[in-house]
Amino acid sequence: MKLFHLSDLHLGKQLHGYSLLEEQRDILNQIIAQAAAEKPDALLLCGDIYDRSVPSGEAMTLFDEFLVAVTKLPFQLPVCVIAGNHDSPERLNYANSFLRAHDIHVSVLPPQREEERLQKVQLQDEHGVVNVYLLPFLRPGMVRHYMPEEASEGEESIIRAIMERENINCNERNVLLSHQFYVNGNKEPQLCDSEQVRANVGGLDAVDIRAVADFDYVALGHIHSGQNIGSENVRYSGTPLQYSVSEAEQEKSITVVELGEKGCEPQICYIPFEHKRKVRKLRGGLMELMEQAKEYGEDYVSITFTDEEVPGNVKALLEPYYSAILELRVDNERSRHILQESEESQGYEEMEPGELFARFFEETQGRELTAEESEVFQEILQVVMEKGGDDR
Repeated sequence: MKLFHLSDLHLGKQLHGYSLLEEQRDILNQIIAQAAAEKPDALLLCGDIYDRSVPSGEAMTLFDEFLVAVTKLPFQLPVCVIAGNHDSPERLNYANSFLRAHDIHVSVLPPQREEERLQKVQLQDEHGVVNVYLLPFLRPGMVRHYMPEEASEGEESIIRAIMERENINCNERNVLLSHQFYVNGNKEPQLCDSEQVRANVGGLDAVDIRAVADFDYVALGHIHSGQNIGSENVRYSGTPLQYSVSEAEQEKSITVVELGEKGCEPQICYIPFEHKRKVRKLRGGLMELMEQAKEYGEDYVSITFTDEEVPGNVKALLEPYYSAILELRVDNERSRHILQESEESQGYEEMEPGELFARFFEETQGRELTAEESEVFQEILQVVMEKGGDDR
């Protein structure tokens, strides 16, 4: 059985103010084209379909067009969708009954009552049944009304309890879709600047992969870098586009999972996306950057300017050469000196007034305060405090 695993589409997202709608439309078209060529048995979308809980009309239309394109493929392609932390359950769940009639299965909330179970989609191939379990993003507050003890212990305790109630048949092949922060013991996944996750290993947010050990494949969303967690059968597919400067070197892809008969390790390969415009980090002086624009002028660029003489309008000088400047940094002798002074001054705001004045006196006068001078300062400080100077 062949599965396409994707996540974190973040439809409607902007990159430093630049709309990515056309790039996202192109990515969705590539998914449709690859599905037509590879004929997977199911498409797994593991959360953060939209970038905001109240998505723009354009973003919703784009996803609607994508689902319509899926239904027009010359073969039946089941789609399994879970909500991520960026998604609004109500909006993502809109027209759920209609979508299910077209083999599009959407799960937006964890079980809300003791007797409820995870939504499960059953697929079939020559080796038998494959059970696909849909576990959308959850917070303790979503289940506290009927799982108070587990909610107080955090996400891992909740997920373990949910899995125990599912009574999973381990003689069949089982796949889980989930959108949480998973770790392998003390090993964290690689994070990107674009992610809003709380990497709190050992805390309430981290879920150890042992909580989902009964599954033959765990399709994860939430982390933007494609990577395995612990083993190849537990994987974050990553985003289909580069959504931050920190992702400039990353290649994005569709994760393709092939499940053989029960007991065999899943076979995993990747179909790379083609990006018309990439995120790049460029570095150099003014003339070098103008030269690099011949190759990268249409990309999204983070520029580090290295000339010692910095014209006041350096960004304006480069804008005719680059269509999308994400950020402009300066790295020269002067900027490094300023940074060093800033680093040396760190911690001043945490000092007591007496300690801070003593440091200031030493740096300006070239000697330490005498005991008598220190005593005079404390007397002055006491007078100021008594007059309410601490409220300024």
